[in-house]
Amino acid sequence: MLSKQKWIVSWLALSAMIVACSDGSSHNNSASPDPSMIPFQELYDQGVDRYLGVFTPMTSDILEGGITQHSFGGDEGPLCFTGNEYSMSTRDGASEELMIFLQGGGACGPENCQALETGIPLIDAGILEAGNPANPATDFNLGYLPYCDGTTFTGDREVDSNGDGSNDRFFRGIQNLSASLDVIARTYPAPTRILLAGNSAGGTGVHYALPLIRKLYPEVPIELVHDSDPGIREPGSQESLNDYWNSAAFFPASCSNCIGDDGNLTGYYEYQLAEDDNVRMGFVSSTRDNVITGRSGIPGPVFEAQLLKVTADLEEAYPERFRSLISDTDEHTFIIKQFDFPVSNTTVRQWIADMLSLSDNWVSKSD
Repeated sequence: MLSKQKWIVSWLALSAMIVACSDGSSHNNSASPDPSMIPFQELYDQGVDRYLGVFTPMTSDILEGGITQHSFGGDEGPLCFTGNEYSMSTRDGASEELMIFLQGGGACGPENCQALETGIPLIDAGILEAGNPANPATDFNLGYLPYCDGTTFTGDREVDSNGDGSNDRFFRGIQNLSASLDVIARTYPAPTRILLAGNSAGGTGVHYALPLIRKLYPEVPIELVHDSDPGIREPGSQESLNDYWNSAAFFPASCSNCIGDDGNLTGYYEYQLAEDDNVRMGFVSSTRDNVITGRSGIPGPVFEAQLLKVTADLEEAYPERFRSLISDTDEHTFIIKQFDFPVSNTTVRQWIADMLSLSDNWVSKSD
């Protein structure tokens, strides 16, 4: 079967054949791309792209360090979940490559709401550090998405959390995500490659961003780096959050195993790799992540066993396009604050450098 990300090429070739075979009559044959050949078409049919092209920033201000901050004001559109203004940033690099980075910061569920209420500004460190030749992404153009929606960039609902008759949780993650990606696509319309990276809640968020990015950039190769939230869940927890946040559109209705009976998202990642063979995934995690285990209540040994199974299953299914780097510690997040953290005989920085350079040294490693 023809690979899905090549559907545009196929459509152009088919169109050329139709023109070549035309008999010159007034009835022009026409064809449309087969929806089954378009990556993530089912998600688009479910409306996951409904906010693309809808919002524009109210202001765009140039800051120090070549950063442009794009702010979305007002009550309508992008917003932090407690009502604070949402803004994101872009920064020009020295190459035609593009990094899209999603920051993390907790999650807000019906019983346990622990999430940032304002976004963390762009930090010039780790994989985001500009002007440092040791950073393999230092020359990339950058689109930076702070996180303050409480829903891993997916929510689309307002909630009255205390029963006083007024909504006080504004879950607009999909609006924040879509509006930010629109800014990035207008600013950097033709990258040669995209590095899609995120940590913690942003690590989960990169998977929700993937179909929207593919919609905006149909043929650009994507390198996905997921730092420290490998999708290990308690049974029923993801479904509960999808209902609370109104975010089920990110999960294809036809994918019965995208959320496993064990609660994990292994099937969701497999679905994405199957849909889009122009994406590679690299997972970075620790075996006893103190934040993820602490918030989820999953015991450390259970988390470790499931982490090793998730990553092994993904690499077995997609040996050319999935790798993992696993530290035998309880650390949480690496690619900004601990970029030189040692794992096995390498560091996080070097492992990502190997990924981006398409080196044969980019292999799964663990302590």
